[in-house]
Order: sequence, then C-alpha cells, then structure tokens
Amino acid sequence: MPRPPLSRTRIRVAWAVALAVDAIQIPAGATGPVGWLLGAGLDVVTMVVMWALLGFHWAFLPSFLTEGIPYLNLAPFWTLAVALATRGRGDGEFPPPPRLVN
Repeated sequence: MPRPPLSRTRIRVAWAVALAVDAIQIPAGATGPVGWLLGAGLDVVTMVVMWALLGFHWAFLPSFLTEGIPYLNLAPFWTLAVALATRGRGDGEFPPPPRLVN
C-alpha cells in the first residue's frame, strides 16, 4: 500500500529538525558521558517529533537505537533517516517552469 504524500512544510520541518539535532549531538557526543545523556533525551524527543511529522518509518528505528551507542552517534543518523523517510513522498507539486523572454 503506497504511503500518502507529505506536504512540503512537513518535509522541510523534518529536515530542519534532523539537521539541528545532528548538529547538536555530534559535538555533544564527543564530550563523553554528559553529552551521551543529553543525546539520549534529545533522541526520545526527536523520535516523537519525527513520528508526528512523518508517521512511522522503519528508518527511524535504527537511527534511534544507534544514537544510544557511544561514539557511533557521531554520524548524522537522524538526517539519513529523514532522507530515507521522505524520499518520494512529496506532494508532487512543482513550481511552474520559468518563462523564456526574448
């Protein structure tokens, strides 16, 4: 069964959240246990937000689980998960092509 299309706004917000969370977690994860605890809480919030924005997608599960492993969370897994979850699910509306002027 095909998944319903997502609005551009939902896709853009999901991308912004994923990029922001990864931008926070990568430097925080390198700081040690304090960063790992911060990252764990941030992962729970991010999972809930992504699920609310995009619905359930299998790519969110590995992202959520791998973010809890120290030093493996230095990779941008949330951004990768959003890329997989939103691939081909846009509303299909493209802006009109530019008009040619002579």
